Amino acid sequence: MSTSGQLPVRTEQDVVLARQAARQAAVACGLRLVDQTKLITAASELARNAVVYGGGGHMNWETVQQGVRKGVRLEFVDQGPGIPDIDQALTDGWTSGNGMGLGLSGSRRLVDAFELDSAPGRGTRVAITKWA
Repeated sequence: MSTSGQLPVRTEQDVVLARQAARQAAVACGLRLVDQTKLITAASELARNAVVYGGGGHMNWETVQQGVRKGVRLEFVDQGPGIPDIDQALTDGWTSGNGMGLGLSGSRRLVDAFELDSAPGRGTRVAITKWA
């Protein structure tokens, strides 16, 4: 598997493909099984958010290195309506839809680095990193 790539995330099938790509990158990077599971779970939630709330977008992935440690960085980008209140969106239990309200906040807890950039009318970009 190459060290970086991009996948469309527009349908439920694309969400499955995003999970598979995250898993392949995690395995290639040497993440332990529990860390693979955390990264794949976060990827699934964020890909689904891009489809359901963002109207579709794409996932960029890459293996990263910082000194001697290696990791996987995933970035989810959509051109949807954006998030008007990021603090509220990151609150456990809050949801703008019919979910349990654990997508963004739960994903943030599962990874080592979490970046969220969004504004109304500008879409959303979420980047996550999990270190081996």
